[in-house]
Amino acid sequence: MNAARVTAVVLKEWREILRDRIYFLLAFFLPIVLMVVFGYGMTQEIDDIPFAVSDYDRTALSREYTHRFIESRYFDFKGHLRSVNQADTLLTGGDVQFVIVIPEGFQERLLGGQQTEVQTLMDGALTMPLRTIDGYVEAINSAATSELQIEYLTRKHAISPQRAQNILQPIKLEIRYLYNQELRDIWSVAPSLIMFNLMLSAPMLMALSVVREKEIGTIFNIYASTISRAEYLLGKLIPNVIVSYINGIILMLMAIYYFGAPFKGSTIFFLSALLVYVICASCMGLLISLWVKTQMAAIIVTIVSIFVIAMQFSGMMAPVSSMTGVNYFLAHSFPPKYFNDIVSATFLKGGGLMASWQELLVLFVFFVGFYIFAYLMFHKRGKT
Repeated sequence: MNAARVTAVVLKEWREILRDRIYFLLAFFLPIVLMVVFGYGMTQEIDDIPFAVSDYDRTALSREYTHRFIESRYFDFKGHLRSVNQADTLLTGGDVQFVIVIPEGFQERLLGGQQTEVQTLMDGALTMPLRTIDGYVEAINSAATSELQIEYLTRKHAISPQRAQNILQPIKLEIRYLYNQELRDIWSVAPSLIMFNLMLSAPMLMALSVVREKEIGTIFNIYASTISRAEYLLGKLIPNVIVSYINGIILMLMAIYYFGAPFKGSTIFFLSALLVYVICASCMGLLISLWVKTQMAAIIVTIVSIFVIAMQFSGMMAPVSSMTGVNYFLAHSFPPKYFNDIVSATFLKGGGLMASWQELLVLFVFFVGFYIFAYLMFHKRGKT
């Protein structure tokens, strides 16, 4: 391998990146924009949910029950309704997400030790937020029910509140959340977006850099030159790896300082794994560039194929351990799953080489395999 020829291709590629404004913006700003957009768009935390109350009982207990929702940071109280008939108008117009309807006799039945019902009318047009809202409402209602039961047993049987609680809850479940104690979605989403954005941008940049030469015809200069296949592919790969690696570091800093995700692991190990992952992603783009002939085709194939792989089979949206059959096989057949495991281990769990060396080894195997495959696929024009 001739270092001078590789260097010449590298310098040529750098000039192309700096000279083409669109390609330059695509190279350095696309990952940042995607990080911000997906960072805010993929979190499932919902706050300030607008709601209203239709209280037909208007007693101390009904007001106390209502204030449990009003005082919650998850809800935004929009006022009392004169009648439940107003609920349909508010829900249809999107002014509130749900309405709590407290029936007459609410306090009387509770003080008498009887069961009562509270109706919650919810806007079911958006199912994903609805599941979250339903969970909030159920949790608050469960806490209110438990306190009322304890008060009733304490008053009726003249026992201590602690004794009443032990009777109602003979088995007390204590859940301790490790690594992400505050259960903040963004702490998990932001690090995973490093994997996702690089798997989208790095292959696209690599594919465009090769296909562009096919479109404008400069690839024939390579066919006619003395440069070898390995030298050409390596020269094309190095600048794109450097650009994507810089983007990866920027995305890492954004996850930590912009989105506030904690980084507890080894920085040196993560940066090393990031480099191997970037090379894998770039080699995937290299393979795509050898299959397609136009830049538009390269963009479409990269977005469709890589987007699905990075989103659905990396463990970002659903745990890989819960997948079965073909899905499980596909998840283990591409690099995103392994790097996402490294990201999760280093950011939240404080892992390093000892915890994730197997994933790093698999990424290295992918890199070698992709490069060899690209080398075998790329052929220079024969002599005439």
